[in-house]
Amino acid sequence: MGYSHRGKGPASPGSEASAPPKLLDRVRARIRRLGMAIRTEDAYVDWIRRFILAHDKRHPSDLGGHQVEAFLSNLAVRDRVAASTQNQALAALLFLYREVLNVELPWMENIRRAKLSERVPTVLSRSEAHALLAEMSGTTWLMASLLYGSGLRLMECLRLRVQDVDFARREIIVRHGKGGKDRQTMLPAGVEAALRAQLIEAERIHQRDLALGLGAVWLPDALARKYSGAEREWIWQYVFPATRRSTDPRTQLQHRHHVDQTVLQRAVRRAALRSVTNKHVTCHTLRHSFATHLLEGGYDIRTVQELLGHKDVSTTQIYTHVLNRGGFGVRSPLDA
Repeated sequence: MGYSHRGKGPASPGSEASAPPKLLDRVRARIRRLGMAIRTEDAYVDWIRRFILAHDKRHPSDLGGHQVEAFLSNLAVRDRVAASTQNQALAALLFLYREVLNVELPWMENIRRAKLSERVPTVLSRSEAHALLAEMSGTTWLMASLLYGSGLRLMECLRLRVQDVDFARREIIVRHGKGGKDRQTMLPAGVEAALRAQLIEAERIHQRDLALGLGAVWLPDALARKYSGAEREWIWQYVFPATRRSTDPRTQLQHRHHVDQTVLQRAVRRAALRSVTNKHVTCHTLRHSFATHLLEGGYDIRTVQELLGHKDVSTTQIYTHVLNRGGFGVRSPLDA
């Protein structure tokens, strides 16, 4: 299903090679040109496809704010999707109109994003966090330790490249984190030996791939153009390479990608079931615990904000609500 771009008339036989690219192909091309993640690409293309199908395959140029609002309302009312999912669908449609169709219409600014519910995050105590990690071993223990010890998001951890680890400065550089921002966070001393061993293993895998005439890793288009041949250099390789090579869906070239997210998700869940009995624990729970424990340790909220990579301090303030002393430092009269 490609949804051809509008032309002035039907294409003549044999003119397929010169036909304009189909709409969804244009969406993919624009996303890749901007260096956006393949997960974003897949999500945006899927939402745009669903939007078109929901309106009997009419071209988006014939649709507008009313149809977008109706589509989002159906997601909320009929499909009961979360507010974050509604906002992702809206982001995909705004991308379509602004970046692909080059349409700036007044209704685009008036569409309101779904309000995210403010939930207090699940946080482990220090003893629970250490008990969970004690149930893990090997590479998954190391990755989970970085989520808790450095405050990394799941995909930030998996996407770490060799040059992002600085042992001399005890620092990890997160590149193109959420919102496209770079930031620095600490490298815990407790994982240094394991991380050095992981890099030795990753280099062994890389050298084996090079010997087979492979060894290239995916780089964003801009970097690939700027640093010719960099995709085979050691510093650009993933710290946590996958055990098997795979075919890049964008280029059809064989690469060694990073470990799949489900590997760590399953390992954390299994460890949590063995060690934490009364909480629903995910990989993101470890990041929540990192932030909360720093605040409990007396670090100021602006420092924690920078380590987490939050754009607004109000996002970080959610963790003040789960501190032992209460969000406002108020002591219960029952404890007086």
